[in-house]
Amino acid sequence: MLFLPAPNGARAQSRGVLVQQSSAQDGRDYRLLLYNTHTAQLIEIVYRRGGQYIPDALAQLDYFLRDHRTGDVRHFDPRLYDILYDLTSAIGHSGGEIDIVCGYRTWSTNESLRAHTTGVAKNSLHIQAEAIDLRMPGIDTLDLRKAALSMRRGGVGYYPHSDFIHVDVGRVRQWCFDCPFGLTAGD
Repeated sequence: MLFLPAPNGARAQSRGVLVQQSSAQDGRDYRLLLYNTHTAQLIEIVYRRGGQYIPDALAQLDYFLRDHRTGDVRHFDPRLYDILYDLTSAIGHSGGEIDIVCGYRTWSTNESLRAHTTGVAKNSLHIQAEAIDLRMPGIDTLDLRKAALSMRRGGVGYYPHSDFIHVDVGRVRQWCFDCPFGLTAGD
């Protein structure tokens, strides 16, 4: 892993960057630009080339999305990265930065969150590294929710008061935490 200063810009200067060095172009590159809101790290990485996931890139993403409270790492379902990649296109910002609010969390972290906050599921897919909570800078989270719902690729949760959405690789479903009545049915 290579840590470099982030590109120019006040926000970017305060974070470290993890960079995946890419080799020969063997098909289409699937690239993600992610910022971890808890560790202040930024990673720009090619995680898949054509139909092949890149094992080293997946390992770097697993570490990037670790439980920031414990440092524990778990292997993520790579279909989740495909959802993120496609979500940036669906919202009209292909390759745009995604701010990660929550990736993997251990059972103990999940229980602690359940004890101190609302809206945390007992059997959260975050525990299985099959869910990510996110937002995109400059994109309204309601629009982001609509784009995620239109993909019909797993669960989509909307948390308007915390300004993030949840996406996962579970069954197709939706929920809206503490939302006005009109949003609970899916617009």
